[in-house]
Amino acid sequence: MPAFRALRTLVRSLTTTARPTSELVGTAPPHQCYIFLHTPQPPSEYPAKYATPVQRALLLRTAKWGGSVNFAWSEDQQSIRARPPGEEDKQEYHLTAFAHPLGKLEATVSMDNIEEVEEQLRMHVEGVSGATSSNLDDVHLYVCTHGARDCRCGDIGGAVAQAVRDELRKRRDADPSDPSTCIKLAEVAHVGGHKYAANLLVYPHGEWLGEVEPEDVPEILDAILALPARPRNTDEIPICPRHWRGRMGLSKDEQIQLLQRTYS
Repeated sequence: MPAFRALRTLVRSLTTTARPTSELVGTAPPHQCYIFLHTPQPPSEYPAKYATPVQRALLLRTAKWGGSVNFAWSEDQQSIRARPPGEEDKQEYHLTAFAHPLGKLEATVSMDNIEEVEEQLRMHVEGVSGATSSNLDDVHLYVCTHGARDCRCGDIGGAVAQAVRDELRKRRDADPSDPSTCIKLAEVAHVGGHKYAANLLVYPHGEWLGEVEPEDVPEILDAILALPARPRNTDEIPICPRHWRGRMGLSKDEQIQLLQRTYS
């Protein structure tokens, strides 16, 4: 275990309160919609700075109304083969997006239809019913494992992602109808806050968790499964307060105030 992980584990073992550290709360970047572009390669293979023409163009459009665009990978999610070097502007992506109040939306985006997709996403954020995906009861977990960006994400993030896989497999082997069958795991590129690794994003709830260790996984899964699979309202108490960085739809100050109300 690296020295910083050992130190953090020691500090946590000496702390009896479930309250998160003051620097953790309010660090989830404010956003109204989070958009994941599916890639055929995992974040462990991404370069330190990873961007593509479609991702940049979609971010430029959606950032105006609170959208954020990232890359994600999993063994289970549908992805489109990467275009060869020099043809990145022709790349097409399957995407999964989450917003309040409608939850999940899926689409396929390229430079050819980016304006149409941006409009579809904007309407989704505004609560206008659109082409939402099936399996709306699914819970999607995204762990940052972008090791080339920061070794902590590759180290702790990778260990947490594997711990989630192992725990889900254990539960499903014991009971094929276990509630955890609704959980889908993916790995994601840089989300900000390397020092809070491992970072775990929970959607459609919109919760951002940090300082997650592999041993925290069973407790976190239980907390998630105890709640309905929908975006959390602005006044609902945080999931796993000790790890809580913030929530989709809340500003930094609103995140801090919500946590303060939780403990008042």
